[in-house]
Amino acid sequence: MPTSDDYFVILGELQSEFAAALKQADPDLPVPSCGDWSVGDLADHLAGVHHWAAAMARDEDEVPLPVPLDLVATYQEQAAELRETLSALGPGATGRILNGLSDDGLGPVSFWFRRQVHETLVHLWDIRSALGLAAPEVTPELWADAVDEVLTVMYPRQIALKRTRKVVTRIELSAIDVDQSWAIGAPNAVQKVSVAGSARDLALLLWGRTPPTAAELTVTGDEAALAEALSRAIVP
Repeated sequence: MPTSDDYFVILGELQSEFAAALKQADPDLPVPSCGDWSVGDLADHLAGVHHWAAAMARDEDEVPLPVPLDLVATYQEQAAELRETLSALGPGATGRILNGLSDDGLGPVSFWFRRQVHETLVHLWDIRSALGLAAPEVTPELWADAVDEVLTVMYPRQIALKRTRKVVTRIELSAIDVDQSWAIGAPNAVQKVSVAGSARDLALLLWGRTPPTAAELTVTGDEAALAEALSRAIVP
């Protein structure tokens, strides 16, 4: 797992790449990986998430953003606010984190270093995909960390908040490019399925960007049970 310093550098790089893609995109361009969203909707969302996360890290209530007149400028302003907040507080400070992850809603600010890297990474993939561009050039290890975050943070949180039920099928995932594996579901489950692929493809699978039938993935076992499990709200 990267250090907080690593995450901070990566966050700035990913934000810059998102802004660069946004500059060349038509705001009305559809983003197929995000349902009925347009590029403008995606930019509003990520700018708002950065703004909200910065307030959470500061243990403050969020002040809603006005409707943006300039998508690029608004995104860059909120991206900068997030980085400045994380830099000023440092990873060891205490702030608010996502509900369902602690009894009092508080936790280390380091949580946001990691969470916002993966939020930005997935949405950078979204906008680049909408533009017909290649996937973001990041290390397989970072994509593997995105897989780990889903399975060890986001999925358990969804269960704790009663947004989904526990996956019954035993699902084992193997990232062939980093020699790392994960599993969810009961070890003695009747239905079992294994999925092998690059860390990036596994992360995109879990975030609903890649279907389980994608040629890049090797699925062994009950494919229908895998599809059913992935149809649940394992991420927000």
